[in-house]
Amino acid sequence: MDLETERAKRWWRTKRRIGSLERAAAFVDDVGFAFLFPKSGVALPSLWEAASDRPMHDLGREWGPDAERVWGWKDELPRRGLAWYGRFLRGRPSFLATDLLACLYPRSGAPGDFEDAQLSPDAYRIARILLRSGPQPTSALREALDAEGSKGGERFDRALSELGRGLVVTHFGTEDEGAGWPSGILELTARAFRLPRRTGRDRARLRAAGRFLDTILMARPAELASSFGWTAAEARAALDGLADRGKATRDGGVYRIG
Repeated sequence: MDLETERAKRWWRTKRRIGSLERAAAFVDDVGFAFLFPKSGVALPSLWEAASDRPMHDLGREWGPDAERVWGWKDELPRRGLAWYGRFLRGRPSFLATDLLACLYPRSGAPGDFEDAQLSPDAYRIARILLRSGPQPTSALREALDAEGSKGGERFDRALSELGRGLVVTHFGTEDEGAGWPSGILELTARAFRLPRRTGRDRARLRAAGRFLDTILMARPAELASSFGWTAAEARAALDGLADRGKATRDGGVYRIG
């Protein structure tokens, strides 16, 4: 069996299509991490490909019920504490299983721990508003940052990308604002999810690398590093640690699970 076939099976592409929030949660729990929508040229699982047979280019012509369901799950899964969602995996909209989130979360788990992160002024401001005022719709946060117009929108997007990559915020439901799309609500990750105290960063990174390799099946350190925002040295050390413990095999620069 070739790698593409193995991955299709591992990433639920050969199973009955996901049609409920409960199965969407089970999918994220199983694979550990996934894009919302697939990215061309990037071999990682996506919720969309497990939930629909439609190719991505169809969405530009017709939204449809499948897209409506998947789009709604991105806000509802974290609101119910079933999966984290934000701009983490390669800096793109993506999900993390709660156990993987606990391994990857880089700070103490206190709501205000983002003060220890290296963020831009805009990102700090968003996080501090959430800390002070609780979950907020993105429309209100844009207004607080005076991020209107195309340039303001770019500023806001950059700040959200920082906050997602740093696991500072997650989506937390939506707020209906009348005409148009509902506004997504953001909340601090440390308040939305229980983050148990880690026993050690190296051990947590080893578990996260094992989760990655179990899902991706075969990878180079650069793929792990770019996915989780690690350095190449951190990714290589974690994969070597798995190989040393007999949990992965190493062939040159390529690692396989088992």
